[in-house]
Amino acid sequence: MQSNKSRDTKPELAVRRLLHAAGLRYRVCARPLPELRRTADIVFRPARVAVEVRGCFWHGCPEHYRGPSANGGYWAEKIARNQARDADTEAQWTAAGWTLVVVWEHENVELAAARVVSVLAARRALTRRRGQSVRARP
Repeated sequence: MQSNKSRDTKPELAVRRLLHAAGLRYRVCARPLPELRRTADIVFRPARVAVEVRGCFWHGCPEHYRGPSANGGYWAEKIARNQARDADTEAQWTAAGWTLVVVWEHENVELAAARVVSVLAARRALTRRRGQSVRARP
């Protein structure tokens, strides 16, 4: 597991490449909440949008996950812990006013990037409509 990359994976780089080509600028592997020791793959701080590019195996994709036959008990617990951590992270970020966009590695990259752009545009429009910063939320 030590040799598995936690950032700059192929799906992540593909999404970042398309977002950059769309004129968007972002932080890579950053903490949306500094007090919470968890990072998002792509972070748009002013709009409070975080993007996670999840691997089908490591995060237990509902469509593609198939547990290994060797040491199945360990892996079942490991994936369950990962999913519980993902759910807790999403709950904490949402409670703090952040929007999380989850992109699975098997998704079409162009559609995923378009979804991120759409969510980002909606958050920015919401901020402008209210005439205040998204950060001003309680």
